[in-house]
Amino acid sequence: MLLCVDIGNTNIKLGLYDGETLVTHWRIYTNESKLADEYAVLVLSLFESENINKKTIDGCAISSVVPELTIAFTELVKRHLGLDPVIVGNVKHAVIHINADNPKEVGPDLIANAVGAVALYGAPCIVIGFGTATTFSAISANGDFEGVSIAPGIITAASSLFEAGAMLPAVDIHKPDKVIGKNTILSLQSGLIYGFAGLVEGLVARIKQELGGEAKVVATGGLANMIAGEVTCIDAVEPELTLLGVRIIYEKNK
Repeated sequence: MLLCVDIGNTNIKLGLYDGETLVTHWRIYTNESKLADEYAVLVLSLFESENINKKTIDGCAISSVVPELTIAFTELVKRHLGLDPVIVGNVKHAVIHINADNPKEVGPDLIANAVGAVALYGAPCIVIGFGTATTFSAISANGDFEGVSIAPGIITAASSLFEAGAMLPAVDIHKPDKVIGKNTILSLQSGLIYGFAGLVEGLVARIKQELGGEAKVVATGGLANMIAGEVTCIDAVEPELTLLGVRIIYEKNK
C-alpha cells in the first residue's frame, strides 16, 4: 500500500492507497514543534486502530508546506517504515508544467491539487482550496499551471476580525438564514459566509476570462461544501483531492 501525506499549516492529512483505491484516511492537527518520534507514535497508533500492518506499506509520498515537518515526516518514514519518500515539489519527473515566474514558489499542495483535478476533470480548470488561505489555481487548456490567486482563509479572516474588534465576539462559522443580520452574531456569520461566496464568484469569473473561456471549477478543503452551496460557479467538491494528486505524482516518480 501507498501512504500519502499532506502537511498543511493547520492540519495533516494521511491516506492509504491500495492501487487507485483510497482505503482509509485520517486528519490530525499540525504542530511543527513535535518531533519525528512523537508523530510516529501517533501515526503508528492510527495504523493499529484499523488493523493495518505497517509492513504492508511499500511506498510513501509527502506534500508539505511546513519545512520543519517535511524533515520530521521524512525521518519518521525512513526510521519506522524503512522507506525513502517521494517529496512533492522536489521530484525528478514533473507531472505538470508550472508557468510561473518562480516555479519553486508554488506550494506542493497546489501542485498536487492541480494534478488531481486535471486527472479527474481535464483542462482547463480552476482549483479552489479552502484552507488556511483560500487559493485559486488556474490550469490552462493545454494543462499548464498558469498561476494562483491567494485570499485569506475563512477561519483565518474570522480570527483576525475577532482579535481586531474589541466588541466583536468569536462566532461559529455557520450560514445564517438571511444576509441582513439582526444581531452581531448573525451579522458576522453573514459577512463571513456570503462575503466569501461573493469573493469566490468574483475571482472565478475573472480567472475564467483570463484563461480564455470556460473552465471546470473544483473545490477542496474543510469549508468547500459550505461555500459551494452558496455559489453557482463550483462544479465539483473533492475533499481528498490533494491526496489523489500526491498519489499520481508518486506513481510518476517511484
